[in-house]
Amino acid sequence: MAADELDPITLQVISGALDTIAEEMGHILYRMSFSSIIRESQDLGAGLFDTDFNTLCESESTPLHIGSLPGYLYGIQESLQGGVWNEGDVVLHNHPYFGASHSPDLAIVIPCFYQDQLVGFAANTAHHLDIGAATPGLIIDIPDVYAEGMLFAGTKLYEKGVRNQALWEFLGRNSRAAKQLQSDIEAQIASAKLGVRRFVELMERYGKDTILAATGQLMDYTERILRQKIDKIPDGEYRAEGYLDDDGKNRDVRLPIKVCVRVQGDSIEIDLTGSSDQVETGFNVPFEGSTKVACFCAIRSLLLDAETSEIQVPSNEGSFRPIKVIAPKGSIYNPEFPAAAEARFTQVNRVIDLIYKALAPVLPDQIIAGSSASLSFVSYSGVRPSGDYWVFLEVNEGAYGGRPLSDGPDSIDNLMANTRNNPLEDLAMHLPMICDRYELRDDVLPGAGRFRGGIGVVKSQRVLTDGFITHENERHHDVPWGIFGGWPGTTGKVEIYNVDAPDDIQQMPAKFSGLKIKAGEVHAFYAPCGGGYGDPLERPASQVLEDVLDDFCTVEHAKAAYGVVVDLAAERVNDAATESLRAQMRSQPAGTLSESHDRSSEKVALNEARLATPETTQRPAPGRTSTAVETAVSRVSQSRDSTIESLREAFGEAWSFDVVYYTSRRGFAEVRGELRANGTYASETGIDEDPSASSIGARLQAAADQSLFKCAQKVLRDN
Repeated sequence: MAADELDPITLQVISGALDTIAEEMGHILYRMSFSSIIRESQDLGAGLFDTDFNTLCESESTPLHIGSLPGYLYGIQESLQGGVWNEGDVVLHNHPYFGASHSPDLAIVIPCFYQDQLVGFAANTAHHLDIGAATPGLIIDIPDVYAEGMLFAGTKLYEKGVRNQALWEFLGRNSRAAKQLQSDIEAQIASAKLGVRRFVELMERYGKDTILAATGQLMDYTERILRQKIDKIPDGEYRAEGYLDDDGKNRDVRLPIKVCVRVQGDSIEIDLTGSSDQVETGFNVPFEGSTKVACFCAIRSLLLDAETSEIQVPSNEGSFRPIKVIAPKGSIYNPEFPAAAEARFTQVNRVIDLIYKALAPVLPDQIIAGSSASLSFVSYSGVRPSGDYWVFLEVNEGAYGGRPLSDGPDSIDNLMANTRNNPLEDLAMHLPMICDRYELRDDVLPGAGRFRGGIGVVKSQRVLTDGFITHENERHHDVPWGIFGGWPGTTGKVEIYNVDAPDDIQQMPAKFSGLKIKAGEVHAFYAPCGGGYGDPLERPASQVLEDVLDDFCTVEHAKAAYGVVVDLAAERVNDAATESLRAQMRSQPAGTLSESHDRSSEKVALNEARLATPETTQRPAPGRTSTAVETAVSRVSQSRDSTIESLREAFGEAWSFDVVYYTSRRGFAEVRGELRANGTYASETGIDEDPSASSIGARLQAAADQSLFKCAQKVLRDN
């Protein structure tokens, strides 16, 4: 131990004290808040920071809140009203182009003075119900950042202990939920004041120099441990790709996500170059306050997880230092002002999901398969008979992919949410809404694997008054991936229907803004199911039997995916038949789509199949002439072979067709496919209801052929 270093016992005591301060700040904030998004869901973050804006401690709350606070502080430094911190100042800040996570996450920052010297800051953020944006609660389809509502950059709500009454009244007059907004800000102020008081008390007990030395050593320790973990990963570039459904407006335009993780010694660089350009809606991601935080979260959760790590590492600035994040200016992950950037949570979850996928080959014992990797964030609103607005923000959970040692959790907050669900009793007491259904999905199956994926949740909320719904979600098209032989999961969906006409269902896109709804209408959200981890044939037959008995798997799926023959009447596994079937399945190569019905009945892993030529980087040939295209279209029939022949004539080998969604039940099969060729995209649904089909697998095959046929017609005409 160096002469100027603190002894380990004192260092540990101070570390524990800092953690306790952050937790107490978080408790004060959510216990005092009025809105359920903070009070129940705990969508917040709190902590202490030094004068260089380094994180000293953080509450165990939402990573996107607590991880973004250094960005807020840097943004405040650029924009601080008057340019000087005074004792008694309270700063309000939420500008996404000055470091904020997104505009609804208002930060309260109070400077901490000890013996008339600025020694740090106590700060917190929390998601507010409504800040006067274009639509109540959440916003997606807006033209620019100004439509997000009230924006504050380094604005002093209190100066030297005196409240700016004009600003306070301005806040109340420009929110649809004024009471909740002002009350929640008061809770934030109380939380930050507590943090200041506790930090000063710590200095009074141990001395300022001792506390500052301890925080420096603790940050260095965390950095050192993380660098040791990174150094064990082989140097190299690790890549993964996916895509986002759409931007909330242009429904047929998929948005690519490209992740490259570069490991060099004890440092990591995460490069998002090649991801989509920024979009014209609010579906962009603030770089400092969200993109960087997601990348930090991914690496920290992999290498410093508190539940699996052999040592407890303090949560502080040291965990950020070895990580560099790159996202080109003007991209969806680093938009240019004044692009809107409010609806950003699903995109950052997908980045984490793809970082995991990229690192899977070198961290197989720490990676999970593809998860829901999105968050169903819903805003319900309306006007009471009194004329007052009511606004409710709901954070819905998803499902994890299979893990190295266990199945994916079936219904849980996803990746970097760390929020709680809102008690339905509380909802019914305060709002004109009723939850009609809240359970695990029974319409699809999770990804099969040695450890299966988790099953997504379905939640149906019925509104009792006319109003509006805005929904922010993902993965209606890009299926959660399986890993190490595991099968992909299944996509999500959203439905709207009226209780008086439950069969008249409106299928909704993943994202929509300000949808008008009538009393009695139901919003039903179905979360994606996670992908599987490992070869399904390695799953113990006894576990497959348990899944069948618990309705997590069907008899047919047990046989098709796991090679397990279940005698349902006897509630047992036919061991001899299972051993024989598994031996046969292990000896067979992976089947193509046309062969897949041989292994399945009720559910088929169509989402694992690709009806395509191999991927190629070769640019497609120039578009065909009008006459040639019409000739090709006329030759396309519902014969799969002739459809493929026409596509090859038009585009050579540079095209691909993916099955992204399927469902089946007795006498019915539906398949949605996506065709990409010559810069053109088409997505169409095929349905087969032929009762004479020999099996459900045959019906799924016919539905897939229909989807391919429809997509081919569209693409050939467009080229």
